[in-house]
Amino acid sequence: MKQLIAIIIAAALIGTGAFFWFSRNGSEMKFRTEKVVKGDITATVSASGTLNAVTTVLVGTQVSGVVKEIFVDFNSVVTKGRLIAMIEPTTFEAQVEQARAGLASAMANLEKSGAELLDSQRILDRARELFPRGYIARSELDAAETKFLSSKAQSGVSKAQVAQAQASLKTAETNLRYTRIVSPVDGIVVSRNVDAGQTVAASFQTPTLFTIARDLTRMQIDTNVDEADIGRVRTGMDVEFTVDAYPETTFRGKVFQVRNAPITIQNVVTYDVVVIVANPELKLKPGMTTNVSIIVSTLKDVLKVPRAALRFSPQAPEKNKTRTRTQQKGPGIWVLEKNIPRRIPVTIGLSDGMHSELVSGEIREGQEVITESAGKAAEREKSAPRMF
Repeated sequence: MKQLIAIIIAAALIGTGAFFWFSRNGSEMKFRTEKVVKGDITATVSASGTLNAVTTVLVGTQVSGVVKEIFVDFNSVVTKGRLIAMIEPTTFEAQVEQARAGLASAMANLEKSGAELLDSQRILDRARELFPRGYIARSELDAAETKFLSSKAQSGVSKAQVAQAQASLKTAETNLRYTRIVSPVDGIVVSRNVDAGQTVAASFQTPTLFTIARDLTRMQIDTNVDEADIGRVRTGMDVEFTVDAYPETTFRGKVFQVRNAPITIQNVVTYDVVVIVANPELKLKPGMTTNVSIIVSTLKDVLKVPRAALRFSPQAPEKNKTRTRTQQKGPGIWVLEKNIPRRIPVTIGLSDGMHSELVSGEIREGQEVITESAGKAAEREKSAPRMF
């Protein structure tokens, strides 16, 4: 009986010891750490945008008619003054001939009125010479003066008709020239909106026939920068961006203009920031979507700490939570001293999202700082509320 009691007591002691040993080892905190290093930090403003040509010209027609012929297509390189399309000119050629005939008729009427004015002048001069001698009545002199004034007025009308006919001819010739659609700039045809045989009407507004990009070796990005970030963006800042067509290539440009007009979409306010981009190899095309990083500031060779270290806070016992909250005012970093976490207050400067500049604090280069908990304690920490 005594032996049985001794065995039971020994088993209980062994179980209790094992329980406390496993419990103590399970509660040991393990941490992941990372070294504080020196390096460069670049702060950026992220945005998205669309590539466009710096100058895009919409080429239309000022006359209505049937498109007789088209001389360019998509991606055609054109020079200023080159014929790119033609409207059927037959009707406009007839209008020019009609205007020329009208001008000739007006010129003939002017000559006729000139002859009549000259004749009335002679009659008036003769009447003025004969009336004082009593060879003609007063009524004949008055009639001669009236005829002269009438002929003079008719001559003025004929001159006005000539000017009107000249203007009509000029209008007809201008409309005839408008049947020849020419490129207003050097560039490349981005789009063509008509085909030969199609009728275009320019009665109320000028229809767009072609879109010509003036120079695709120099392009611009119209980006949408959030109102929270627009205050940090300035003209002349360097820009890096990528496009889906070349995901491994980083392109560069500069901020050309920060526009003040707000753009509100679904209650989100953004501002258009124009970025100028060199495109000598013509890789970039109008309409491409870009992911833009505007470089706001860059620091060289500074102490930097991981952002995860600034977010880390160990799980404190319930009785110490109030004191821990009081002690943790402001940013701080946790380090291990004899396997015990110790918090060091720090001052933080510029951040690039992954690392932050360490302005001040008892932290040296190469020192290990805690970024997160690991092991069994970390699993419990994930399920418990974090303290900051």
